[in-house]
Amino acid sequence: MKNMAKTLTDRGSRLVLGLAVWGLTAAAYAAEVHDLSGGPAVNQIDLPPPVTPIAQMQHQLNDMVMIICTIIFIGVFGVMFYSVWAHRKSRGAVAAKWHESTPIEITWTLVPFIIEILMALPTTQAVVAQKDTTSPDLTIKVTGYQWKWGYDYLTGEGEGISFVSTIDQAQRALSTAGTPKGDDYLLKVDHPLVVPVNKKVRIITTASDVIHAWFVPSFGVNQQAIPGFVRDTWFRVEKVGDYYGQCAQLCGKEHAYMPIQVKVLPEDEYKAWVASEKKREAAARGSGGGVASAQPASDSGIASGSDASAGHAQPVAAEQPAEQSHSNRASAGRAGVEG
Repeated sequence: MKNMAKTLTDRGSRLVLGLAVWGLTAAAYAAEVHDLSGGPAVNQIDLPPPVTPIAQMQHQLNDMVMIICTIIFIGVFGVMFYSVWAHRKSRGAVAAKWHESTPIEITWTLVPFIIEILMALPTTQAVVAQKDTTSPDLTIKVTGYQWKWGYDYLTGEGEGISFVSTIDQAQRALSTAGTPKGDDYLLKVDHPLVVPVNKKVRIITTASDVIHAWFVPSFGVNQQAIPGFVRDTWFRVEKVGDYYGQCAQLCGKEHAYMPIQVKVLPEDEYKAWVASEKKREAAARGSGGGVASAQPASDSGIASGSDASAGHAQPVAAEQPAEQSHSNRASAGRAGVEG
């Protein structure tokens, strides 16, 4: 018994020491990290600030449901604890004997039904709004790879632009060295997605290998990217800035190194970016190096936007090599969307 007690004491001491070291390390690191605008916040417990109409609807829905749940929790447990305390046996309370009560049964059937209707109406409105991808100002195809994102601008300002976005190598080096640093740790990419402010952007998602998910919390957007299918969603950002997200579907050993960065620019700056990006791609083609494609598969499988807008997964044609010519990819994407 003495040996067992000593063993337990030693283990307890090591556990306490380990927790203390972990706590001090976490506190020291937390002191160096600040809230990231457009990304996570330190000690965040609420949803991130919304910057799109869809995200605002989600916030309002979340607040409404939390208020309803809190009222129900307080009401139910308040009545229960009062009943246990006020009618305890030590006070001589005797339980009433009754078999059924029609008014009570009607009440506890109608009240939950009304509550569910009140919750279902705004929920349905939000879900329908999320799938309304009609009349976009810009259509971008997002392709998930292990472990990067490919972006193809199919229609609108910037049509024909294509690039692959991967985690910034400096961020990856910090992770490899085990020295996390910066507010945007593991969230910064080498080539962010760029969109104009106050424009409706339709996102078409697919993947080349396994299931991924394009998730940007501030936009209220989380759309799976499935190999062989296309899905779609949309957003309209109302505030200029950088916004961050990550792949939200476990996709392999480097899932943590698949961040998303979206840069939202004023319209004039966005047009300037489009011009410079097209010059860069033209120079790359002129030098014979080609432009890396962001397409794992032919866009001929993307039929009219109405099918995808309805929320149905649409089949994509047979896969092609990820590094195909920019001109072939862009022409196929435009033909698919305009069809």
